[in-house]
Amino acid sequence: MSIQIPQPVLKNRMIPQILAVIKDDVKGGSKMKCHEVDYEIFGDDMQTVEVELDPGETVIAEAGAMNWMEDGISFETKMGDGSKPEKGLFGKLLDSGKRAITGESIFITHFINRGAGKKRVAFGAPYPGKIIPVNMAEIGGELLCQKDAFLCAALGTEVSIAFNQKLGVGFFGGEGFILQRLRGDGMAFIHAGGTIVKKELRNETIRVDTGCIVGFEPRIDYDIERAGNLKSMFFGGEGLFLATLSGTGTVYMQSLPFSRMADRILQHAPSAGGKDRGEGSVLGGIGRLLDGK
Repeated sequence: MSIQIPQPVLKNRMIPQILAVIKDDVKGGSKMKCHEVDYEIFGDDMQTVEVELDPGETVIAEAGAMNWMEDGISFETKMGDGSKPEKGLFGKLLDSGKRAITGESIFITHFINRGAGKKRVAFGAPYPGKIIPVNMAEIGGELLCQKDAFLCAALGTEVSIAFNQKLGVGFFGGEGFILQRLRGDGMAFIHAGGTIVKKELRNETIRVDTGCIVGFEPRIDYDIERAGNLKSMFFGGEGLFLATLSGTGTVYMQSLPFSRMADRILQHAPSAGGKDRGEGSVLGGIGRLLDGK
């Protein structure tokens, strides 16, 4: 005798799949696959990245980062990165508010190739340093980086924020409580000052000046520790605390944080009370006196 299985039991078999979809949507939202873009980086210390777009492809960038673009590329400023097309107005406003917390513009510019062939658009670094191309698919699809590191990325990349859970890191870490979070499976480009060093940790720990961290994978444990004894902390010149990065994954570090460069410029700027080092001839100094400098 055959037994008929009630229809509700059959429907219950779908519950695990439905819960998995809901969990994924809560965790990161439904995501679109990133566009596949080609690129070329020009320059040394003031670099520019030129992104090549096929017809219909799009790249997103920070407002004001564009240097030039070829005919056929149009751009539009939006309140969102476009990684979740189904998101409503409230969600876009929320994302914009998060970006405002990091000190970034609430708008992201979308550049799309509406021409018939391949077209190029270029983006420049805002201060001396290096542009780092990151293949998000190769590092697990997620990267945590300093607040102003993001430059541009293929459409589909999610640009959001992450909060440090540890109170000590928030107060004494160079990046504070808030970091930028990049998610996706395409190319993303970040910028940092000076020379960039990429470290691959293999269940190791590295100690870094808190301002020299550019980015790291989320599986890396980020914490801080006291910089030696009291004499070293106050007179060593390395700050009161050092960051410790532990685990297995990729870490990016910079040799010249922008804050350090800005402090040095202000320290030696005569208009800000700095000392004139006597560059140039005596006549040059007389000229500055006459100018009131």
